[in-house]
Amino acid sequence: MTKALRRQLIDTAQAMNTSGLNQGTSGNLSVRLEGGMLITPSGMDYGTIGEDDIVWVGHDGTWKGRRKPSSEWRFHAAIYQNRVAAQAVLHAHPLHCSALACLGKGIPAFHYMVAVAGGSNIRCAAYATFGTAELSENLIAALENRKACLLAHHGLTCFETDLPRVLALALEIEHLAAIYSCVLAMGEPELLSDAEMATVLKKFSSYGVQD
Repeated sequence: MTKALRRQLIDTAQAMNTSGLNQGTSGNLSVRLEGGMLITPSGMDYGTIGEDDIVWVGHDGTWKGRRKPSSEWRFHAAIYQNRVAAQAVLHAHPLHCSALACLGKGIPAFHYMVAVAGGSNIRCAAYATFGTAELSENLIAALENRKACLLAHHGLTCFETDLPRVLALALEIEHLAAIYSCVLAMGEPELLSDAEMATVLKKFSSYGVQD
């Protein structure tokens, strides 16, 4: 089971790059495991890693493996400890999300699909140096009642119930960021009301559920 999960983690990490969500060795991916998580190693090309390169990290930061864990293991651990629903966490530097994050901008309710992240907007967490406890604290605050956020001067982080869903969520948010960036080039959009977004969120609760 663990070997299959390691393979799925690698396949998803490689898909992050082939989909354009990520470049080179940046970004990281993890999946919850009893007592901690499995996470991609630090600074390795996803195209070259094998199952034995994936690192087990406990919630307290202890780790086992032949490689060092991603430098961002702290915020992955923080998400798993704070959000019971989180089973997979993805962090990447997609072009449009990162561009908005460098302006300190989140993604407001300019489009109803913003609700895919769990609320009426997608926040941008305050900046802190990568790999620090401060960044973890800022990220957890931005993720309150959300499944995704941007990180100022950094990129995107999101979580979901499994690896395929977290990849799909990240792709959807990057698409929204691309549309929002285009809209901003033309002017400020009219935003959907809180009441309308509440309606959308209620409809999303049963979206895709087959009778």
